[in-house]
Amino acid sequence: MNYFAPDEQPTGHLSNTELGRRSFLTATVATAASVALGREYGPNAAPVRYPEPDVVVLDERFAGYKLGNSPILRLFHSKKMLWAEGPAWNGSGRYLVWSDIPNNVQYRWIEDDGHVSIMRHPSNNSNGNTFDFRGRQISFEHLTRSVVRYEYDGSRTVLADTYNGKSFNGPNDGAVHPNGDIWFTDPGYGGLMNYEGRRASTGSPQPYQKEAIYRIDSKTGRVFQVADDIFKPNGLCFSPDYKKLYVAETGASHYKDAPHNIKVWDVVENDNKLSNGREFASMMLDMDGEMKGGFADGIRADEDGNVWASAGWVGNGYDGVHIFEPEGGQRIGQILLPEICSNVCFGGTKRNRLFMTGSSSLYAVYVETRGAHIT
Repeated sequence: MNYFAPDEQPTGHLSNTELGRRSFLTATVATAASVALGREYGPNAAPVRYPEPDVVVLDERFAGYKLGNSPILRLFHSKKMLWAEGPAWNGSGRYLVWSDIPNNVQYRWIEDDGHVSIMRHPSNNSNGNTFDFRGRQISFEHLTRSVVRYEYDGSRTVLADTYNGKSFNGPNDGAVHPNGDIWFTDPGYGGLMNYEGRRASTGSPQPYQKEAIYRIDSKTGRVFQVADDIFKPNGLCFSPDYKKLYVAETGASHYKDAPHNIKVWDVVENDNKLSNGREFASMMLDMDGEMKGGFADGIRADEDGNVWASAGWVGNGYDGVHIFEPEGGQRIGQILLPEICSNVCFGGTKRNRLFMTGSSSLYAVYVETRGAHIT
């Protein structure tokens, strides 16, 4: 196994801007900006004065989730890593696995001593990862356009690679239901990426078929399309009671009419289908009087139903994690990072640590809540 120590610092710096609900935030933002401007991460970085300035309370409802003595830590960074994605926590092994899609690698961070090593190479350009209720890793591969499961002996089982006789575009992210069904998204980015020097596609935003959300039936292995009323479905998660499914919309990357938002559907329990698709939260943010919209990517729910969404492609004061309350989808908090944040997951021994993959780094911060689900 190869060990990678932290190396060069990211060149980005953190600075805050006035964020929605300005009357409440002016003092908070000014204080955070004065501390965070020029901040560096890594073993030689200066200490952070508590409370962490870049965990930003936008609404009083988020104040209780911010711990006063927990800084944002960068657990790993390497210029070799091009796009960190798909973090997933293994509770029995006490480790985090994540993907570096372009480098065709899966990494593993061990909780005991912070050791980082290559877990799989090649990884078939895996994107999202999760674990089923038997502790087996599920990965969503771009190269093979497949959903796969790694068995206890390390062998790889293909769970799904086609729908209605056509290849998937490139399964992206997924979640496991307690009944064993696997729900996943197929936005098409895998088929549009030029991995390994090959021509990616004909240039169509739909290289194989319409982007959609799918379910693999655990009893029969059949694949069902549960929704396609979305431009490009990306990260997804269930509500704590599994009655709702949240999905990040990233269609604006290829479709000019696509909104910058997170959608939500009701889960029809008897049929394991989706209904009543609607906007849950907008990713547009008022920054100094100008509305700017980036993308949510990976998303997770906490035990109170709040949705924690990775956010990026805007810049300082936006990129990081946005937290939305469950009733009206209002943004109540942010975690600001110096890199685009691609994905998040809850983990750690008590499932109260938020792990964040950010471009070429892995970050973490403890919060006063726990992930709604085991992975």
